[in-house]
Amino acid sequence: MSSQIGELLVKENLITKDQLEAARDHQKQHGGRLDSILINMGFVQDEDVTSILSKQYGVPSINLSFFEIDQASIKLIPSDVAQKYLIIPLSRVGSTLTVATADPTNVFAMDDIKFMTGFNVEPVVASEASILEAIEKYYGTQHAIELKKVYEEISDADKEPVELDLETTEDEEVSLDELQRSSEEAPIIKLVNLILSDSLKKGASDIHLEPYEKDFRVRFRIDGILYNMMNPPLRLRDAMISRVKIMAKMDISEKRLPQDGRIKVRTTFEGKKKEIDYRVSSLPTLFGEKIVLRILDKDNLPLDMSKLGFEEDSLKKIEKAILKPYGMVLVTGPTGSGKTSTLYSALNRLNTPETNIMTAEDPVEYNFRGINQVQIKEQIGLTFAAALRSFLRQDPNIILVGEIRDFETTEIAIKAALTGHLVLSSIHTNDAPSTISRMLNMGIEPFLVATSVHLICAQRLIRKICSSCKSEVKTPLQALIKAGFSQEDAKNIQTFKGEGCKTCNGTGYKGRIGMYEVMEIGEDIQELILVGASAQEIRRKAIEEGMFTLRRSGLEKIKAGYTTLDEVLRETVVN
Repeated sequence: MSSQIGELLVKENLITKDQLEAARDHQKQHGGRLDSILINMGFVQDEDVTSILSKQYGVPSINLSFFEIDQASIKLIPSDVAQKYLIIPLSRVGSTLTVATADPTNVFAMDDIKFMTGFNVEPVVASEASILEAIEKYYGTQHAIELKKVYEEISDADKEPVELDLETTEDEEVSLDELQRSSEEAPIIKLVNLILSDSLKKGASDIHLEPYEKDFRVRFRIDGILYNMMNPPLRLRDAMISRVKIMAKMDISEKRLPQDGRIKVRTTFEGKKKEIDYRVSSLPTLFGEKIVLRILDKDNLPLDMSKLGFEEDSLKKIEKAILKPYGMVLVTGPTGSGKTSTLYSALNRLNTPETNIMTAEDPVEYNFRGINQVQIKEQIGLTFAAALRSFLRQDPNIILVGEIRDFETTEIAIKAALTGHLVLSSIHTNDAPSTISRMLNMGIEPFLVATSVHLICAQRLIRKICSSCKSEVKTPLQALIKAGFSQEDAKNIQTFKGEGCKTCNGTGYKGRIGMYEVMEIGEDIQELILVGASAQEIRRKAIEEGMFTLRRSGLEKIKAGYTTLDEVLRETVVN
């Protein structure tokens, strides 16, 4: 039928032969129905396809977006049957059940539904896209349907909800055999696999499994924001957590101490074979172990510095600093602000056969060919400081220190920067100028900071407006001026927002982009450091010399139509 619909659309001059060929090429590569592909590619309207099908097969057509379906009819056909045959029941009158179908020629489907329900089946035609929308609306998402099936598979016979006794929790005996058995039951495996696969589909960066006194919840962090995804029955808590720990090669008998592990899975996602790493962390809480899985997908790691969101001037400054043969470049910001991506993209730029690059990381998130990466293990004495000392005997050109957090590590890193090595590192401060104060407070001499540090980059990640539902929105002039725009810019600027659609899960945002504050340490700022100037004085001088503050970088993103005023205000303060 797909090939016929294509020819019919050409015959009616609704699409061209070239468009039909393009859709067929797409179908060969990715599969799917031709009519849906033509609609998704924007070559033809939903109504045109249903109209052609209606004429061809002498079956009435229907626009499901204007039709309110009878809930009693929905109950007549199970969700899995509706998914399998791509049909949706519309209404029942007497012994006749009317169903919308994308393929009126599928006699087998009609006979199966007739046999299952005991009613005569009257088909009407609708597009595949509108039927899928209706199935999601009336039965729930594919994920919810699968989840319901899994829950039904888990027998609740003889399994009462767990009542926790706080006085005895710490001394509770752990039956390893029982934990192992329950975690390897087919429904539990399916449920955990479903959570992992759904996190990829939704573009999550972290999965949180959180036990509480009366419930157990699963949350995903998507574009920096946590969303509640499901609340499995509390009695599945131990089995689900044990399943994740077994997959991550962690000790399931140890429930009182934090543990770290890793899961590596191979999957086919969006037509491509991928290897995904999950970094797993367990933490004992009052009502059981909380598990957080960080999703590490190398394919999604941005390694091109020009695509991270740097303003042109800021990008030139950071490229100039990392191409110097020695000195220190620091990236600063809170957890989850994209520091690792910035450092890895800098290393990717510098990774050539002529350079010896050594990194000390805790943990090593991604591994790279041609870079010597060391996993810090403080419990056996392999600290950042110990690794750095060893690096200096390994003839390095470039050193990456995952994080500068104490005097000893900072002192060795500075000495390395002053003795002919390029040192890249991250540090936790609110902005670029306050990084200087932080280093001085650690006990580092001002002249060492002034001479070793060449550049400091502070950053934040903000959500991007979803391109599929982006629309212009009027923002009050005073709000724009208060945010930091000039009177002139505020009058001329166009602002946008996302309406919320399937692509962005109704949030109006899809993906993230960085805001950057790049401060070069030139002669004037060096002098201010040497005389013990405050962070505010250093900031004023840096702005005089052309530094974009985080707020100004955010305003540029609004101007360019990447994000909303709310996102920038959420992550920055006026300087």
